[in-house]
This record gives sequence, structure tokens and C-alpha cells, in this order.
Amino acid sequence: MIDVEVISDAGAAATALEPIRSRLLAELAEPASAAALAARMGLARQKVNYHVRALEACKLIEVAEERLWGGLTERLFIASARSFVVSPEALGPAAVDPARSRDRLAASYLIALGARIVREVGDLWRRARQADKHLATLALDTEIRFASPADRAAFTSDLTRAVTELVGRYHDAAAPGGRPHRLVLVSHPLPTPASAKE
Repeated sequence: MIDVEVISDAGAAATALEPIRSRLLAELAEPASAAALAARMGLARQKVNYHVRALEACKLIEVAEERLWGGLTERLFIASARSFVVSPEALGPAAVDPARSRDRLAASYLIALGARIVREVGDLWRRARQADKHLATLALDTEIRFASPADRAAFTSDLTRAVTELVGRYHDAAAPGGRPHRLVLVSHPLPTPASAKE
């Protein structure tokens, strides 16, 4: 089972987002039969079977094991991933695109960049798994608390200068066999609990 599955198909996204099916995906972190799921969720077995078939058709769950019980075959299902994310690709032409943003300092632009990462890396990772290859990526994730807006501005300036220097040092547009990589650095305030006031 993979850690995250990126859902790019609109039909599969709609299937996964239906409330009962979404709950079934969460319940199927471990193998279970439709009968066990029905008992656990307090639903009729026929209803669970209906939703399980829809999830299986979209390859969001798979058969983990088959057991014979008195001439009947009981199938145990498991989710195809530990968690799921819907790619903007599922929205087709309505999907967010950083190229349509007018303000590169706006929160909407940052969201568009995040959506593009989900779309691009999700597609690359799917293709890498199909080819049984590893996808090389790099991610940096940290927190910083600025004492003042002036410190935040100075940090931004220093970071921009450092990244510009590194890109200038390592970027080679004419390298034979080279492969372009996308580098995205973002910063945003950390969410605070709804009751917190600053």
C-alpha cells in the first residue's frame, strides 16, 4: 500500500468524495469484508456492497484476500493507499493555474502553486510507479518565527539572494542529457486555533 494516491480522474474524485465512500476508504486502512464494514458502520450490507463496488471500479480499493466459507467466497478489501488527495486535474479546464494569477504575492497564487505541485508530482509519481522506477524529489519544511515585519523582509531578501546564487551556479540550460527541475519556495503564516487572537 502506498502512502498517498493522487486522484486525477473526475469520476474517481466524485466517487471518493461521496461521504459513505470516503468513510469506507478510511475504514479500509486494514483489510475488511463488506459484512464487517456494514457491522462497523451500522449500515445494511447491500448498501455497503454497492459503495464497495463503486470504489473498486475506480481502483480506490482492491481485494486483499479471498476466503471460502461453506461454498461462498468472502472478499476482504483494502484501500489502495493510506490517504488520498484530489488533483486539480480532476476539475479539467476549471482547475487553478498559477499562470492565470495577476499577483504573485497573493495567497491565491501560493494556492495555485500548491495545486500545480499536486498535479505535476502526482502524474510523475504515477508514471514512475508504473515503470517501477524511483522518483527523485526534494522537500524542505520548517518553521520560523520573525520578530518583526522588517526581519521577515530581510529574510526574504537574503533567501532570494541565496537561491539566485545557487541557481546561477548549478543551472546549465545547454547540458546534454540534463533534465529541468521545478523549485518552489513558499512561506505563509501558520494557522492558529479559531479561538486564538493575535
